[in-house]
Amino acid sequence: MREVILSIKSISKDFPGVRALKDVSLDIIRGEIHGLVGENGAGKSTLIKILGGAYAATSGEMFRADDTAGSETSHLPYRPKTPLDAQRAGISVVHQEIRLVDSLTVKENIFLGREPLTRAKLIDWRRMRREAQEIINQLGVNIDPDAVVGHLTVAQKQIVEICKVLSTQAKIIIMDEPSASLTAAELVTLYTMIRKLKEDGITIIYISHRLEEIFDLCDRVTVLRDGELIATEEMSAVTRSSLISMMVGRELGMEYPKVKVPHGEVILSVRNLNRGKAIRDINFDLHRGEILGFAGLVGAGRTEVARAIMGIDPGARGDIMLKNKPYTIRNVIEAIKGGLGLVSEDRKKEGLVLGLSVKMNISLARLSSIMRNGLLSEQKERELADYYVKKLNIVTPTIEREAIYLSGGNQQKVVIGKWLNAAPDVLIVDEPTRGIDVGSKQEIYNILTTLAQEGKGIIMISSEMPELLGMCDRIAVMCEGRITGILNANEATQDEIMHLALASARTQEKHESQL
Repeated sequence: MREVILSIKSISKDFPGVRALKDVSLDIIRGEIHGLVGENGAGKSTLIKILGGAYAATSGEMFRADDTAGSETSHLPYRPKTPLDAQRAGISVVHQEIRLVDSLTVKENIFLGREPLTRAKLIDWRRMRREAQEIINQLGVNIDPDAVVGHLTVAQKQIVEICKVLSTQAKIIIMDEPSASLTAAELVTLYTMIRKLKEDGITIIYISHRLEEIFDLCDRVTVLRDGELIATEEMSAVTRSSLISMMVGRELGMEYPKVKVPHGEVILSVRNLNRGKAIRDINFDLHRGEILGFAGLVGAGRTEVARAIMGIDPGARGDIMLKNKPYTIRNVIEAIKGGLGLVSEDRKKEGLVLGLSVKMNISLARLSSIMRNGLLSEQKERELADYYVKKLNIVTPTIEREAIYLSGGNQQKVVIGKWLNAAPDVLIVDEPTRGIDVGSKQEIYNILTTLAQEGKGIIMISSEMPELLGMCDRIAVMCEGRITGILNANEATQDEIMHLALASARTQEKHESQL
């Protein structure tokens, strides 16, 4: 028999005017990897905050296994009032946003606030280092306990977060989008660690928008929609399409709604684009109506190409033709005036002003569109915001709502609305669907397809190869700051893309004939 380690009974959570969870019941089995999926706003974050002690449930009960009860399984009421209560009960959360102190070492971060002390009540540094190394060894990874966290990669920081929760003797670890910023190689390391934790009897609740991870890792999956429990199923009993259908409440049809669009003239031509060692000898053409993908591992130079073309990073040199006219890289303002737009990779830091309203964010890239007699017109600003909220199906109670309170998918649509208002001829989208649920992803794809049909040129930078293969006409693959090949998407394979993404500069394939 499988032992229930955590039992959730009819949990509901109300906020002013909103019921975030409604009568959710769920049993978590000891030693399983349990997937938790749903669209943004489905209630996943609220549920894990209740489990982690950040929120108190409005109604319902929870029970956890009593590991002190000997061989017989018994359960205790579980009512955490703070994250520390949850931690003491053996339940810890690895949050999507890394919460470490960069100026401290790995061992100091692992035991922050719980430092081992000597009899003289001083920090026992030797013991701290020894115990940190033991936890690191438990995961089978190679990280120096004395390394300064600020010098680590994102993946290494994620490992330190896991070490931190292991140091609390966690029996249940909740992982919220742990792979969001990881490369393919780093993802393999994460998978290995998670499976090792399972072998050690630790229970994992795994939240991810990437359904391939749910199928690769999980034993069972729970689907939430609009705050309600839709189903809990064995992974062997569900398919990708049935899981998506449960998440969105309807059949999505084609996951990648790419429409074949006749290509027009070359709208952007890039030759010999260089910027130090970051990007070297970049050459490509983009046609009207084309979606040109950029693939490659993290650090390959894809984002750097976009930032160089937009004039964000100084020092870029190259010969660029934009709409059949020479384009000199100067600054972002000139790029926008010339007809370029960039939906940046980090929408929260670079795409939005989170404290401003939806209305104000949409107008930011082109304030001249809401000017009247040299002054900002609030009426024009409202009309503009209303137009893009309807056009892009942005879900918000009002255009005065601050962007910080929207879901990830709706935040991304606000960023796209901002750039559409600037009327670009070429739109660069960098990781356009990162951290977005499947329903919102398809809406973003539909927007990009419509823009291509309108004759815009689209550059899509993405780490998800199925997305590039499903949405793009051609795919430029980068490695070590260079384009190592340009493939027709309808003939390309993931293996071909990965081969080019791993190619060194010395084995770079000639692609001038593909431009």
